Amino acid sequence: MSDEFFTGGDIVTVVDDDGKEHVFEELDRIETDNGNKYVALLPVYDDEAEILEDDGDVLILKVIEENGENYLIQIEDENEFNEIGNIIEDRLIEKYEKEDEADE
Repeated sequence: MSDEFFTGGDIVTVVDDDGKEHVFEELDRIETDNGNKYVALLPVYDDEAEILEDDGDVLILKVIEENGENYLIQIEDENEFNEIGNIIEDRLIEKYEKEDEADE
């Protein structure tokens, strides 16, 4: 797996199965040694009430490719989700610790 950080900050719009658009900030992305790709997304809201209601959870999704198009899917396997979640959590902690040190 690559040790490089994705700098994040990209705003992405995802269309769900019902055709509804959702806006996210892409915090990180990783590719595992076996070629699986994952993204960590944080919802972005325009409405202040939605911001206050949000629980602040980061969404971790698997990226799959079909017919040349990328799709984001939920990680259904609990062990896979926990493994990827721990990796992303460690990477985000490390990233923000480095940013805090640079600001001092």
